[in-house]
Amino acid sequence: MLKHLKREYYNKAKNFKIVIGVILIIFASFIFGLAGGIIAPQLNSDFFNWIGNSLQGEDILAQQQISEKVIKALVEEDAAAVKAVGKVFNSTVSIVISKDLSDYYSQTGPYILPFEFYTEPKQDGEPTIPQKTEIGGGSGFIISRDGLILTNKHVVSDANAEYSVILSDGTKYEAKVLAIDPLMDLAVLKIDATNLPEAVFGDSDTLALGQTVIAIGYSLSRYQNSVTKGIVSGTARHISAEGETIDEAIQTDAAINPGNSGGPLINLKGEVIGINTAINLEGQLIGFAIPSNSAKQVVESVKKFGKIVRPWIGVRYIILNEQISADNNFPSNYGALLLKGSLPTDLAVIPSSPADKAGLEEGDIILEIGGAKITENSSLAKMISRYDVGDTVILKILRKGEDMNVSVNLEEYGKKN
Repeated sequence: MLKHLKREYYNKAKNFKIVIGVILIIFASFIFGLAGGIIAPQLNSDFFNWIGNSLQGEDILAQQQISEKVIKALVEEDAAAVKAVGKVFNSTVSIVISKDLSDYYSQTGPYILPFEFYTEPKQDGEPTIPQKTEIGGGSGFIISRDGLILTNKHVVSDANAEYSVILSDGTKYEAKVLAIDPLMDLAVLKIDATNLPEAVFGDSDTLALGQTVIAIGYSLSRYQNSVTKGIVSGTARHISAEGETIDEAIQTDAAINPGNSGGPLINLKGEVIGINTAINLEGQLIGFAIPSNSAKQVVESVKKFGKIVRPWIGVRYIILNEQISADNNFPSNYGALLLKGSLPTDLAVIPSSPADKAGLEEGDIILEIGGAKITENSSLAKMISRYDVGDTVILKILRKGEDMNVSVNLEEYGKKN
C-alpha cells in the first residue's frame, strides 16, 4: 500500500515537473519572441544595412575602376590620335585651283562663281585683261623632300587651270602637274622646294573593320588641314565616281568633305593608309579612299622614271560572278570576259596592244593570270598592276569551251611602239 502511494506520488510529481517545464518553455518562448520582436528588426536593419553598404562600396569601387580604365583608354587613344596627326600635319598641303576668268565667258553655259566675286560687265571694244581667280581646291601630301606631292587626278584635271600649293605654315608655291595616272584617280605635283617633311606610307592590307582612322585635308577649300576622325567601315569596296573606278576602296565614316580629295587617311601610327577620294551623298559619313598599297607603285614609278609607268595588256572586260554567269548562261562563274562597249571605238581587244599581239579575242574569258584566279576581289587590273613593264605572264583562258594558255608580254601603258 505504502509502495503504491509512493509510486503514485512519484508519477504525479513527475507529471507536475513536465507541466511546469512546458509552462516555462512557453513562457521563455514568449519572452524571447517579445524581445526578438523589439530588438531583431533593429538588429536585422543594421546588419543588412551593413551588408548593403559593404556591397555598395564594392560596387562603387568596381565602377570607379572600370571608369578609370575607360578614361585611361580614351586618354591614350586621344593622345595617339594627336601624336599621329602631328606626324602628318606638316606633310599635308592645300591645293588651290585658279583660272583665267575670260574662260568663263567663252563657254556655252554660265558658271556659278563664288559669291565673294564680282566683275563689271565688259564694254564693247574693251580689251580683255586676263584675270585669275580661285575656283576650287583640293588636298595632297608630300611624298619626297624635294617637292613631290600626291593628290587625286580629278583635283588637277583641268589643263587650262593653274595650281598652287600651300604648306601647313602658309607658304605658297606654284605647282606643276608632273604625272597623271592613266588607270587610277591619282596624280603627282612638283613644287620648287627642299627639305620638306615627307609622309610615311603604311600597309593598307592590314586594315581591320572598326580600326581608328583620321582624315586630313582642305575642307570645302576653305578650312586648311582640317582633321576628322572615324573608323574603317569597309574594305575592298568597288566604286565608280565621275568616270573613275576603285577596285579596293577603303570605306570610312571619318568625315570627308569637298576639298578633302587627295588628302591623307592615316592610322594611329601616323602612317598614310589611304588617299581620300570620294563620298556618297546618298547617306551620311560614307567616304572612300584609295588604299596606300595601290598608290605606292605610282610613287615609286615617279621617283624612278619621272612619270607613272604602268604595265597593261589592252583589253576591255567585265568580271564574272555566279549571278552574272547564271543570268547570261556563261560557261564560267569567275574570270574576265572580254567584250566590246556601246561605242564603236570600245573594242574588246585594243589593236596593236599586248593582248592583240598574243592573239586574244572578243568572247575569251581570262580565268587566271600566273596561276591566280581572277575574281571580283582580284580583278585583272589589280593582278596586272603587280607586274612590271617587260614581264611575260601566262594567261589561262576559256575560248569556246576549251581551256588554253596564252603568253603575253606586258608593255608600258600609253607608250607608242
